[in-house]
Amino acid sequence: MRIGELAARSGASVRSLRYYEEQGLLTAERDSAGRRRYPEAAVARVALIRRGFAASLSSRVIADLLPLLEAACVPRSRALLDAERQRLEAQSAAMTQARTRLDEVIALVTDPTRKCDA
Repeated sequence: MRIGELAARSGASVRSLRYYEEQGLLTAERDSAGRRRYPEAAVARVALIRRGFAASLSSRVIADLLPLLEAACVPRSRALLDAERQRLEAQSAAMTQARTRLDEVIALVTDPTRKCDA
């Protein structure tokens, strides 16, 4: 199928598909005129790629994960996904802590008993 059809069937933009190809996440053969041609399996692969990005995975992690998922290598894919989950949890904890500190600063600045020297 051509790139426009893959975009329509997968819900990804043509630009995204080109980006996936640049990142090594998706491959296309070229016809005699140099146009991209994708196999039917590309629709499912794009769905996995999009889910990975939606889960805040980097293109590098997605590239590592795709062959494992396609080969049904559950232990290795699970370990990789668990590591990414821990990374996201650490980021979330750091953001929660930053929000708490910001709330403290806001409370300090908006304290009605604090005199403004402006």
